Amino acid sequence: MKRTHHCAQLSLSDLDATVSLIGWVDTIRDQGGILFIDLRDRKGVTQIKLEPRDNTELAGQLQQLRPESVVEIGGRVVRRPAGTENPALPTGQVEVVATTLVIHNLSETPPFPLDDAGGDKVNEDLRLTYRYLDLRRPKMRQNLLLRHRATKAIRDYFDAQDFIEVETPALFKSTPEGAREYLVPSRIHPGEFYALSQSPQQFKQILMVAGVERYFQIARCFRDEDLRADRQMEFTQVDVEASFVTREDIYTLFEGMLKKIWHDVLGTDIATPFPRMAFVEAMNRYGVDKPDLRFGLELVDCSDIFRNSAFKVFQATVAGGGVIKALNAKGLADLTQGEIKSMEEVAKSLGAKGLAFIKIEGGEWKSPIVKFFSEAERAEMTRKLGIEEGDMIFFAAAPWEKACAILGRLRLESAQLLQKRGKLDLRADDWKFLWVIDFPLMTHDEAEDRYVATHHPFTAPVPEDVALLESNPKAVRGQHYDVVLNGMELGGGSIRIHQPALQKKVFEDVLKIPRDVVESRFGYMLKAFTYGAPPHGGIAFGLDRIVALLCGTTSIRDVIAFPKTQKGQDLMAQSPTPVTARQLKDLHIAVVKPE
Repeated sequence: MKRTHHCAQLSLSDLDATVSLIGWVDTIRDQGGILFIDLRDRKGVTQIKLEPRDNTELAGQLQQLRPESVVEIGGRVVRRPAGTENPALPTGQVEVVATTLVIHNLSETPPFPLDDAGGDKVNEDLRLTYRYLDLRRPKMRQNLLLRHRATKAIRDYFDAQDFIEVETPALFKSTPEGAREYLVPSRIHPGEFYALSQSPQQFKQILMVAGVERYFQIARCFRDEDLRADRQMEFTQVDVEASFVTREDIYTLFEGMLKKIWHDVLGTDIATPFPRMAFVEAMNRYGVDKPDLRFGLELVDCSDIFRNSAFKVFQATVAGGGVIKALNAKGLADLTQGEIKSMEEVAKSLGAKGLAFIKIEGGEWKSPIVKFFSEAERAEMTRKLGIEEGDMIFFAAAPWEKACAILGRLRLESAQLLQKRGKLDLRADDWKFLWVIDFPLMTHDEAEDRYVATHHPFTAPVPEDVALLESNPKAVRGQHYDVVLNGMELGGGSIRIHQPALQKKVFEDVLKIPRDVVESRFGYMLKAFTYGAPPHGGIAFGLDRIVALLCGTTSIRDVIAFPKTQKGQDLMAQSPTPVTARQLKDLHIAVVKPE
């Protein structure tokens, strides 16, 4: 086999050349005994002309030929007849008159259309069962190519920035205080287990102690958690760590990385530096720590308006230390009863007891709660919320974080409804990058009545807040930063704790992890820090999420060659599967199935 050209290469400059092409039969068309085949490879399509009447051997072969069969064509390049050119193809001005045909493999009839229009209508489970066919579709092939280009841009960027790519182990030790892990039994150490690495976090910090200074890795990571459109049990992250850096260095470095990716992959020049927003401000204005800045609809605190209100529900909430937040979903007064009910269910799923709202229609405020508002309260609400005809006002009365979260979700729901009505244009290529900073270092776990690390326990506190670590941990800000794009977190990281005494204090005095547990899980790391750990920090980006945004898809399954379903299954290979009794015996494991 020797192909002289790929299927998007031939042009008028190749007229009369003798060529050899290999690929898949895309379509077969019979026009009065003359057959035309669109031959496809990963680069594109070339039209092949076959005249079996003049070639007995060719005629016999063509009788058994079917779409998606793999063939090798030999022939001469000619100009297409006037009027039959296809300007949509790079090869649209020429065709190959075939003189030889070799059938390398005949194909069965595919279970679904392999064009994008037909394939997009197919149930995803069927596409995943025949993933090798799904990946032949132009869109899926383009997604893989775009992923390759993004990964190459990342490697080129960090090489130019003098970083070293280092592979870290996939088999690690169990650290059960994080996300749920995949455990791997050890055959030669009965009863003991590895854990598949959730992140190279500890290894990359050890690399800083080792003097590597500037490390990166395109790392495979594993988490045994429920799957969603933007989450898989095995995923890829761009993992980076650097010594002798500040937060400002990190911002500049990774804005440069993202700028290069967008330039190299899409030819788009994104604006830098990115705006920055403190966690508290993001929650207050947008109800979420990863706000979508492509539209407004900001939350407004109305607690002062209702501090002494006759509406006892609002008044009691404020008196009890809670807040009254409001969202003006401008232009949504035409919500149907079904849509309002759906919004209420969303609010209840986040802990709301119900959904208070006001419609502004025909110059009237329509709501069961309006009768409780004084004229002064209505006037102040109109001023603060910019209330006009056609508006829909939603309220949340709850503790601060819950009220923000409820309205933050309703804000996103409102945006989708406005887009559905043609009143809002959420363009996928409207790139609104943002750094969210100054997260709380610790979050109080009400169920366990203790503090847990908001990011992870290696995050350094903001220097001026260190004195509050024991007396008021909730007030301590962490040197943590997230990169957000259009409502999706692309990556997050922090400046790390590099002093062993401070790290030990966080483990034992703030997180209340027993000393023996600290020693068993992190002793090697604390010991390493006693040998001159440099100040360092880093970040990890979700490569799958970045590529999904670049491709304009909402599901990372569309940019992973062989993803799992939402039930964690590989439908193509039919895994997971049971294993043999011999395998379990070798691993010293007994399986107890749930009743």
